[in-house]
Amino acid sequence: MIILGLTGSIGMGKSTTLQMFKDEGVPTYSADDAVHELYRGKATPLIEAAFPGVTLDGIVDRTKLSAAVMGKLEALKKLEAIIHPLVRQAEQDFVARAKAAGAKLIVLDIPLLFETGGKQRVDATLVLSAPLEIQRARVMVRPGMTAQKLDAILARQMPDDDKRKLADYIIDTGENLESVRRHVKALIAKLIQNPKANPADA
Repeated sequence: MIILGLTGSIGMGKSTTLQMFKDEGVPTYSADDAVHELYRGKATPLIEAAFPGVTLDGIVDRTKLSAAVMGKLEALKKLEAIIHPLVRQAEQDFVARAKAAGAKLIVLDIPLLFETGGKQRVDATLVLSAPLEIQRARVMVRPGMTAQKLDAILARQMPDDDKRKLADYIIDTGENLESVRRHVKALIAKLIQNPKANPADA
């Protein structure tokens, strides 16, 4: 089974591209989706204990939590110490289920793949990239997003140029969706038909 790690900075089209893999029948895992589930379940009491007042009716209020940790390094580290092990366990459970089901290829969407050493857990890496102006335009239309908040997020992420240098494969998501879909289909075919090929030959 080939494990493809999908990553990219904020606003690079990870969710959209991951859905394209899913549409092609490839089992997919999203770290962001895992966090959403945890914020509605297992992690809620742990986060409330660490940051009183940020949950309501058993669900984490992401806006309140963001206000509690944004720009506060120690608070952010405390949150990551709660969430990261739980997300890692969810990922391991997904990989085990896919392997047992006989999947030939799976995709793990890991936003901070390079920053957190996730490359060691995958067989190949795919970086999604788009021009800076497209990236910022996509992100700034998100509810509650500000230029200051975006800059704080980008400061924690490896620069796009550095990610591209580390990638086995790159897809430019600044192009139209059909172009991205064609690249996704081609990569799936390549990985399934010739999994031992040198990524540099792509």
